[in-house]
Amino acid sequence: MLILGRQGAGKGTQATRLAALCAVPHISTGDMLRAAVRDGTPLGQRAKQIMDAGDLVPDDVMIGIVDDRLHEPDAGRGWILDGFPRTVGQAQALADITARQPLDVVVELVVPNEVVIERISSRRTCDGCATVYSADDEAIADGVCPKCGGTPRQRDDDRPEAIRKRLEVYESDTAPLVDHYRGLGLLETVDGLGSTDEVFARVLAVVDARTSAGRPEGVGSAGPAVSSP
Repeated sequence: MLILGRQGAGKGTQATRLAALCAVPHISTGDMLRAAVRDGTPLGQRAKQIMDAGDLVPDDVMIGIVDDRLHEPDAGRGWILDGFPRTVGQAQALADITARQPLDVVVELVVPNEVVIERISSRRTCDGCATVYSADDEAIADGVCPKCGGTPRQRDDDRPEAIRKRLEVYESDTAPLVDHYRGLGLLETVDGLGSTDEVFARVLAVVDARTSAGRPEGVGSAGPAVSSP
């Protein structure tokens, strides 16, 4: 499965919940890149400059990262990919990478730009464990991450000016993916407004329908058809 949507649409939150329910990995290219930045690897140093400016990391770098990750053992029975592809060219590369384990469904979470800007600009990321909080979360009222003792900070690419640049890039480069996957008959559009539980119920309904349709006992490439607990 692939989950699409503007930055701040809730892709990571929904993908994490669904991955736990389906017992498959949630593969976030953003998390992988931020880990590289945090660890100071050569890739991380190169990516940081690009991400801080709100631009996209070059295709060759992203395609290599995704190719390696999707061939790790835990992805053998399925996966939920978040943050890649971001262009039609990357989508074509993904189709080659996943030729033996193709997509069952592409879910697009739809959230207005003004909501995205509000959500992202209120995020605070711990500089120790990378846990993401809201600026008004009581858990970090004292400025300390309760998980590791690190300091939750606003990332440079979570500032309003960088968010607007990222949204412009999304509209020009990533939005055409919607038409691409609609043309392939894989796209399901889901309203991303509402509580986390409300949005999850919508995602679950379309994924369950896709993974169970036409397969004996609802078995799909990601394992048994999902159902609400």
